Amino acid sequence: MTDKLSQLKTMTDVVADTGDIEAIRRFTPLDATTNPSLLLKAAALPHYQDILRAAKARASSEGGSDREQLAACCDYFAVAVGTEILSIVPGRVSTEVDARLSFDRTGTMERAKRLIGLYEEAGIARERILIKTASTWEGISAAQQLEQEGIQCNLTLLFGFPQAQACADAGVFLISPFVGRILDWYKANTDLQVNSGDDDPGVQSVKRIYDYYKQHGYTTVVMGASFRNCGEIEALAGCDRLTISPALLEELASDKGALPRRLAPDKAGSDDDKTLLTEEDFRLAINEDAMATEKLAEGIRNFIADQRRLETLVSEL
Repeated sequence: MTDKLSQLKTMTDVVADTGDIEAIRRFTPLDATTNPSLLLKAAALPHYQDILRAAKARASSEGGSDREQLAACCDYFAVAVGTEILSIVPGRVSTEVDARLSFDRTGTMERAKRLIGLYEEAGIARERILIKTASTWEGISAAQQLEQEGIQCNLTLLFGFPQAQACADAGVFLISPFVGRILDWYKANTDLQVNSGDDDPGVQSVKRIYDYYKQHGYTTVVMGASFRNCGEIEALAGCDRLTISPALLEELASDKGALPRRLAPDKAGSDDDKTLLTEEDFRLAINEDAMATEKLAEGIRNFIADQRRLETLVSEL
């Protein structure tokens, strides 16, 4: 029998959740995704030192305030990393807008267009890029307009079902519901005992979204993310896409056991009626969900912190 990673690839598009070029070469995913935390890790690797210095030199040559130069350098670095990844993967790479713009619709759109422009300058067609932004109301609203302008988006930091509803109605290309971080919250705040992937609240959240989308004919891609263990991944086998860290890709590649399909469009059945949320509906629903509220806020804060660490690293070069 083939390994579980090979089996998974027959039913789910596997995406590498890393900026590590060597890991991407080894596991041959369809796509790859990055975020400020992953770019910070990449910036510390010897492989990327020349790329980072080149990004800083370009930003410095263009002038502007220190803040503007740091922002430009980080964009150049992100695009350089993404461009290198695209020389390996056959599909797409996700590149994230500065998390400090998570509540700024106009700022998100401007930064997204800048990133797309940099990729096109590097000879990369926009069809190979997904712009990532947090699943705030402003992020979703910006993504809706970007999609209409031919810039496809990956809505990240998605924890609550209302976020998934709003993303689908906005016509975004892809969402990244975070499995492991949902589990983290329940472990920290409840007495929940998880004995299998099916008991995992993060897995249950993705299954609910997947069933809702398929039942009601949405084309938005569901890509489970932020996994803590292979049990979560196996419980979502058959999901449209799964973005997986190198450590868990390695574990799946080493396991020769059987991997049955758990999700399929023709078996999807949702108990949730199709609902179009207003901004007021969305904000109230998220506010009612303590887990989604806290994890979304925490995720944005953490990405901002890593963005600032990356800027500090750049400034010290």
